[in-house]
Amino acid sequence: MMNYMETYRFWCEDPYFDEGTRAELKAIENDENEIRERFYRDLEFGTGGLRGIIGAGTNRMNLYTVRKATQGLANFIIKEGGQDRGVAIAYDSRNMSVEFSEEAALCLCANGIKAYRFDSLRPTPELSFALRELGCIAGIVVTASHNPAEYNGYKVYWEDGAQITPPKDSQIIDEVNAVTDWNSVKIMDRAAAEAAGLYHVIGKEIDDRYMEELKKLVIKPELVREVGKTMKVVYTPLHGTGNLPVRRILKEIGFEQVYVVPEQELPDGNFPTVASPNPENKSAFELALALAKKEGAELVLATDPDADRLGVYAKDSKTGEYMSFTGNMSGMLICEYLLSQKQALGTIAKDGFIVKTIVSTNMADKVAEAYGVELKECLTGFKFIGELIKLAEESGKGTYEFGFEESYGCLVGTHARDKDAVVAVMALCEAAAYYRTQGLTLWDQMMNIYEKYGYFREGLETLTLKGFEGAEKIKSMMEAIRSNPPKSLGSYQVVSFRDYAKGVITDLATGETRPTGLRTSNVLYFDLTDDAWACVRPSGTEPKIKFYMGVKGSSFADADEKLAGLNKALMELAK
Repeated sequence: MMNYMETYRFWCEDPYFDEGTRAELKAIENDENEIRERFYRDLEFGTGGLRGIIGAGTNRMNLYTVRKATQGLANFIIKEGGQDRGVAIAYDSRNMSVEFSEEAALCLCANGIKAYRFDSLRPTPELSFALRELGCIAGIVVTASHNPAEYNGYKVYWEDGAQITPPKDSQIIDEVNAVTDWNSVKIMDRAAAEAAGLYHVIGKEIDDRYMEELKKLVIKPELVREVGKTMKVVYTPLHGTGNLPVRRILKEIGFEQVYVVPEQELPDGNFPTVASPNPENKSAFELALALAKKEGAELVLATDPDADRLGVYAKDSKTGEYMSFTGNMSGMLICEYLLSQKQALGTIAKDGFIVKTIVSTNMADKVAEAYGVELKECLTGFKFIGELIKLAEESGKGTYEFGFEESYGCLVGTHARDKDAVVAVMALCEAAAYYRTQGLTLWDQMMNIYEKYGYFREGLETLTLKGFEGAEKIKSMMEAIRSNPPKSLGSYQVVSFRDYAKGVITDLATGETRPTGLRTSNVLYFDLTDDAWACVRPSGTEPKIKFYMGVKGSSFADADEKLAGLNKALMELAK
């Protein structure tokens, strides 16, 4: 096996790699650190696919690493006998997304697998919808979600429309890792692929069917059309894929006063107006909030580049200020609206359930209890919510009502099996229209929800530790906490400790253990006194370790004070 310097020289010299790639690598010949970072490993094909910095090298996103990943996927599809069903492919506005998606399509075609590629950029949830509509065996989305501009990525979906889950994920990873000879990767040109009937273009017909499915989910269409004439909404796609579908769905259900931030309307992979196109960041909303103040909008919305996450600001009627919602807050607001309206209509399924991930708010438990639906919990990652929908459909037990995760993603309906910011915008705007008829803004209603269920507040601290040393530090940090878990965190006692890697929950008072009931994953979770909790996990897609926490207070101020104390205690573990 070659070391990183030998691999670097192979890329510099082998004619398989194009001149531009070889020139880019020649320019760093005197920078050993940069060579090591680019070649010390292959870019990991993780449980969701690839994500990395764009550039030349085995540890970078480029045409060659995309082809290699696609060859591994193709080998798996052929083993599964699914080549005739084909693969749907979508891509976002990032740099190289067009090229990477085209390379993936042509590699599949070279392996005799039909490729159905969108004619231009589309949201990730529409890919999930499209592959189910077309009866494909798999799907690919070229996106790095909300990461900074230097990143791109490649996510794999399976026939149910969700990202790959065990055991398929590890089986595909094994196939990708088995591709060790770059020259064994198959390619063909587009003209030949089209002539062979392997390359197909997806366009307007899937857009239309997607929109029709979304419109079926509106609960109060007449009310929306009436209030939509005058309710002002500001929206920004943050240079991504949301612009056309979000505007279209709002227009078609009746919102006539939608203002799109002009500087952020058009796709641009450099994301020139933001440090990072992440609707979780307050700075991403600067232009949208300025436009909202100018137009007197009630609601301010932002979607990330692949339009699966939604950020929200709404007016506080008491102060007139725009207030930001966390992903937990917007998720709970949509959930409460849907369940309250369905309860009034008598349409909540008798076996209805809602889903949250283990790092999402405990308020969801109270909401489920209030409406008599089951709460299901799953590991972090929306693919596990998609999996629960699939299992319910296959078993005939359970009807999906709503699912969300703290990282600004939710799904209304089952048209897709991934978080869908387009449908979330639609549902949130419907909720805003309804509460407006009750004399409430969405922020006013959020306060009512806190009064009803308790002031649940959550936090997240993320440490970014890049490169080889960073990966080692994250590993040692997790092992230190795992081998010596705390018995208290700040003013809270640890009631039980869940080690998802071992699949065991330990009761700290009795020492008794029981299974977690979920798949194994490198996650440590602490159930604390007074409805509080904390969780530590490395990111599956980025060089980060994440510290999640949640508390319940008697008021906003009380909850925030408790959260600050728990945050401080949790960050002590990081030292």
